[in-house]
Amino acid sequence: MARTGLYKSDVKKARDTLVALGRHPSVDAVRVELGNTGSKSTIHKYLKELEEEEGSAQQPRSISAALQEMVERLASHLQAEADERVNAARDEVRAVSARMEQALAAANAANADLSSRLEMAGKALIAARAAHESSRDECQQQAVALRALEVRTTGLQERLQENEQHRISLEDKHQHARAALDHYRSAAKEQREQDHRQHEQQCQALQAELRQLRQEAIVRQGEISRINQEGVRLVAELSHARQALVEQQALADRREQQMEALRQVAATQQLLEARLTEKSDALLQSDTRLAQAEQALATARQQWQQSELELAAVRARLETHELILRELRHPAEEKNAQLESSPPRG
Repeated sequence: MARTGLYKSDVKKARDTLVALGRHPSVDAVRVELGNTGSKSTIHKYLKELEEEEGSAQQPRSISAALQEMVERLASHLQAEADERVNAARDEVRAVSARMEQALAAANAANADLSSRLEMAGKALIAARAAHESSRDECQQQAVALRALEVRTTGLQERLQENEQHRISLEDKHQHARAALDHYRSAAKEQREQDHRQHEQQCQALQAELRQLRQEAIVRQGEISRINQEGVRLVAELSHARQALVEQQALADRREQQMEALRQVAATQQLLEARLTEKSDALLQSDTRLAQAEQALATARQQWQQSELELAAVRARLETHELILRELRHPAEEKNAQLESSPPRG
């Protein structure tokens, strides 16, 4: 690109200065004289116009001068083409480097994110495993307590059955005693009625047998006393049986309370089992997320390695272009040096 304010007069002044110094006014020399400003194509155009304007006033140039000018033009074209290729290669390298840096930054950010997520997943996994072990220990303790309660429940049920059988036996004895007492009372009543009728019918015969009857009455009275004592004993046994029944009822109430506690323990165990299942599911989900994070990290590493390979390839291409540029510049610089060292021919 031509600099702003570069005119033909500036190019002419720089050319005249070089000629006065005994140097060949090539495009590069004029551009250096101008302070490394201005486009080479613009400088070449102005030099060509100046030569055309001054051509009529100058003598025909020799073949060496024309050859030198041709070589200079060829060198200028080669230099411009090489500069354009180098600039294009550098632009391409800068673009690729920028893309590679962006991809590398993105890969590093993704890697950091994945590392953070992996660390969080590891902590969550450790916490879940600790909670799982705690829940397992708690379930084992609940199972031991449940087995102990079952054993106590079995013993209480056996004692309850024994007490129930004892109560039934006492009730049977009480019913038999009451039936015997009722039977004795009815029999005694019938006997007294029969004796009364016999006393009315056979008063004289009964008087003769009064002693025997008194003896029999004494015996009967003893039997009645014995029966009354048996009745009192049965009443006492019935009272004890009722008290035992009350105790058994209280025991049954306590057994019902224990069964309710067992049901609550069973409900608690079911709740713990449900929590254990949820924690197991959460642990499986954590393992899945951990596997996904590891896979994403492996993918990011592969992308980073691929980016490194592409960057190495671009650097190799840049080195190749720079080597070609040096190879192109070296003959042109040697030729310019030879042309500048040779005196100008008229």
